[in-house]
Amino acid sequence: MKFIKILGWIFVPYIMVFVDWKRLGKIGKRVGAAWAILALIIGIAGRDTNNKPKPSNTTESANVTSAAVNSPKTEAVSSSQTVTTDQQGVSASATDVNTTQNAQRIQAKVLEVVDGDTIKVKIDDKEETVRFLLVDTPETKHPKYGVQPFGKEASDFTKQLLTEKTVELEQDVNNGPDKYGRLLYYIYVDGKSVQEQLLEKGLARVAYVYVPNVKYVEQYRKIQEQAQKAGVGIWSIENYAQEDGYHSDVVKKNEPEPSKNIVATQTSPKPNPQPQQPVQEVYYANCSEAKAAGAAPLYRGEPGYREKLDRDKDGVACEK
Repeated sequence: MKFIKILGWIFVPYIMVFVDWKRLGKIGKRVGAAWAILALIIGIAGRDTNNKPKPSNTTESANVTSAAVNSPKTEAVSSSQTVTTDQQGVSASATDVNTTQNAQRIQAKVLEVVDGDTIKVKIDDKEETVRFLLVDTPETKHPKYGVQPFGKEASDFTKQLLTEKTVELEQDVNNGPDKYGRLLYYIYVDGKSVQEQLLEKGLARVAYVYVPNVKYVEQYRKIQEQAQKAGVGIWSIENYAQEDGYHSDVVKKNEPEPSKNIVATQTSPKPNPQPQQPVQEVYYANCSEAKAAGAAPLYRGEPGYREKLDRDKDGVACEK
């Protein structure tokens, strides 16, 4: 089609000139020649423009392939950068959490260790009684239960750990007070959780779990399970530590009763046998000799006793 247009532009003026050759004369010839030359130039220019080589499909495919190859790398780098940023965000977040937790802790001077899970401290120049959150140790001063098994061990452990120490108190959603007027805190000494140490040694159980103060309850239960499997402390006595408390009656039932032979031996120990001495024969001719020797009265079986000296035969000779 383009070729036909070019022929038309070139030959149409010549046809017109040829038809009206005599009428146009020289001017027509000149106009026709100029028109033909102009048409030829325009046609050649248009052809050159239209015939410029376009990018081949191969080149386009190569570019597309190159873009496809390079694109994942860019995305991978971006993803990597995103991951790094996310990881840094997580680390920063964890750091922020620790910083926040430490910022929420307050320092207090321990004035007295009451028992395994209760202490008295000084907060802002005021004495306060603090009960350990989420744990319970056996009693040592209870008016009803008295001293329970492992109560003294728990109390001694806490005394050894906290006496005259400065501790950190961490509050949960609220810090009480409870019905006894005690404040409720998580306790830390030298950066370590006191509750966790009591649970690890089997000197406490997870207890008094009341919403909303349940921040570390799952963590504490995992530690308790390990102590139960190891059978340490309160978990060394079957059915002693239960969900509703400590059962000292179970301990008494499990204690072996001493046998009768052991009791008899303990109540009436036999004297150590003494080496027998040779019996010397003693003879008193009469009671006067026995009295003069200071041996009267003489009892049956004793040296010097004779039935002849025992007039009433009652087993006692020379009784008067």
